[in-house]
Amino acid sequence: MNGTQQLPNSTAVLVLGILSIVFCLCYGVVGLTLGIIGLVLANKSLKLYTSSPNLYTTTSYKNLAAGRVCAIIGTCLSSIYILIIIIAIAYAGSMGAFNPMLNGLR
Repeated sequence: MNGTQQLPNSTAVLVLGILSIVFCLCYGVVGLTLGIIGLVLANKSLKLYTSSPNLYTTTSYKNLAAGRVCAIIGTCLSSIYILIIIIAIAYAGSMGAFNPMLNGLR
């Protein structure tokens, strides 16, 4: 039996999940932030749904599930992008440390 109420934050979780994927290439910080917020909201709403699934519509549950998956993907992509940036900075820093032109050793 389908309920008549929407799950709280189901649309917000979907929007945050999609935006976390879109903004994962903004140095990873924006996508990671949006993804984490989306996951926190999704977990709160998922607890409400599991406690009484008859009160909420299946459409809102499907939106919540899709938003949660998008938030997980966006969080993972953002984390990978942040790691790539950290590795690139460390590599560039180590190349500068071994460059004799930068150390004054000609």
